[in-house]
Amino acid sequence: MSPPMLLVHGGAGGIGDARVPGKVQGMKLALKAGLPLLMPAMECGGHKGGSALDAVEAAVRAMEEDENFNAGYGACLNSDGNVEVEASIMEGSQLRAGCVTLLQDIKYPITVARHVMERTNHTFLGGVSAQKFALENGAVQLPQGSLVTQSARDALAQFKKQQAEGKDTTYATTELDTAVKERPGEPGTVGAVAIDAKGNIAVATSTGGITGKVPGRIGDTPLLGCGTYADNKWGGVSTTGHGETIMRFNLAQKNSSQYSLREYVSTSSHRGGMQRDD
Repeated sequence: MSPPMLLVHGGAGGIGDARVPGKVQGMKLALKAGLPLLMPAMECGGHKGGSALDAVEAAVRAMEEDENFNAGYGACLNSDGNVEVEASIMEGSQLRAGCVTLLQDIKYPITVARHVMERTNHTFLGGVSAQKFALENGAVQLPQGSLVTQSARDALAQFKKQQAEGKDTTYATTELDTAVKERPGEPGTVGAVAIDAKGNIAVATSTGGITGKVPGRIGDTPLLGCGTYADNKWGGVSTTGHGETIMRFNLAQKNSSQYSLREYVSTSSHRGGMQRDD
């Protein structure tokens, strides 16, 4: 049997000193939420292994409640000043997955993604249909604007100021090294990777995207192979960073395929796989 393991991340790039204590505490709480669901437990005189899928969902839910991260409460605002969240979850035994995007005022988008995986014949729902599905499957509809924080408002104001001053606010690049960077001050996409005692791998990723994005913009987080990937034969990856660049390189699957499970199970903050093949 494999030793159970749970890894979490709360964003890439430069993190201001003021954010460090909150982020560290938030990740500790995420581990505290996920680890009990991962550890083997005694049942009827035998051993029952914990669930990697349950663990990553619980860990990400904890960070979706924390304004120190860019997922759920505290998420980045689009150019209209609204929160549009997206998430994905995947398990590596049968490559099942669920993805959602463009949800508004919905609590725990990662759980909605899991419901897509387990309660539909589909993999990806977005926009109005995803919102309707979420509510029909028990998601909490929050009062409008409940996920917006003052920090997110300030970040949007700064973004618009930079635009007005003619500063570069483009997102895409052909340089893969920039994929692990986020804008200064961004609170950070969240993710979790777990392997349970049965050797099953699961990955979950959740985000509010990028400050000042065009309404309807979809990033790397809900895209399988870009923001999230799990395969028991290889490993699990949850990416964070420069979404437009991550999508160009299909980064999660690229990293996963370069490692044998015996050698590596990691989040994509590991830079070893970030080399172009040209």
